[in-house]
Amino acid sequence: MAPRLAISLGDPSGIGAEVTAAALGALRGEVEPLLFGDPGLLSRGLSALRLPVIEPGQPVPDGGALVAVTRLPSSSLEAGRPSARGASAQLAFLTAAFDSVRNGQAAALCTAPVSKAQVARVLPGFVGHTEWLEARCQVGRSVMMLAGQRLKVTLVTNHRPLSRVRRALTPALIAETIAITWRALRDDLGVARPRVALAAWNPHAGEGGLVGDEEATLLAPALKAARRIGTPAHGPFPADSVFFRAALGEFDAVVALYHDQGLIPVKLLDAVLDDAAVNVTLGLPIVRTSPDHGVAYSLAGTGKANPASMIAALRLAARIAGVRAKAGRR
Repeated sequence: MAPRLAISLGDPSGIGAEVTAAALGALRGEVEPLLFGDPGLLSRGLSALRLPVIEPGQPVPDGGALVAVTRLPSSSLEAGRPSARGASAQLAFLTAAFDSVRNGQAAALCTAPVSKAQVARVLPGFVGHTEWLEARCQVGRSVMMLAGQRLKVTLVTNHRPLSRVRRALTPALIAETIAITWRALRDDLGVARPRVALAAWNPHAGEGGLVGDEEATLLAPALKAARRIGTPAHGPFPADSVFFRAALGEFDAVVALYHDQGLIPVKLLDAVLDDAAVNVTLGLPIVRTSPDHGVAYSLAGTGKANPASMIAALRLAARIAGVRAKAGRR
């Protein structure tokens, strides 16, 4: 039986609905979609899926459905033109989809892109799905992983100004990120003996202290702490070489210290080699994936948006949900 996935359709003015429609068309039969959005978005290719539209709280028919979380006027659904009502809608879609997973109605959550700036208009302080889900699940810490076929990267810090990153880094935080990464590779992705690498902070990993001592004072204690709890990692390795080493198969994942350190190599592989990456939130009691791109207002409604990352996100959500179900974990 195909796993039922809750899919929030994201910003109604972005590409979420159309990449979801294309992805589900490609995956027909592999997953059962439970979409959370607005019936007005059916015009973005979703009508071809022939999903019934149901109201919130109604039983979900076999084969899936689109839950009408909102019924917005057409002016709030215009492709490429974000609106105030659309800002509230994308948060409502996310909340309803999340709730369906938490109450057992769906096996996993896959989120189409939201506009952080638009959501922050109605929810001040919103900086992304990862932090929102962490708060809703009431977990002490979650970790963002970008997972491609060639390269998997997790982040110690997410959406934080670069000027504040160093102050936020501690051996305990880094060790915790390593541990969450290691366990996810083993428990959710089926890697029997995970090989995790830690990226350095300074150029050339500090050159033995010549260009910084953080490798000795910050990263070495983190690696020691991770090993002590049974989740070992290697490094720290210079950031200008560790990612291609992992992409060539030497490591199963790289722990990066900040957002762009880790995401630049992932997105470069995605763009150049079509290695569609998936955003996975590790450390949550639920399964959550997302495509690794944004709302792309300039592409919305043009039919040019590439669904590859959404296809990969849905497949990975189904895969992890299956692994957890088999192991007796949600």
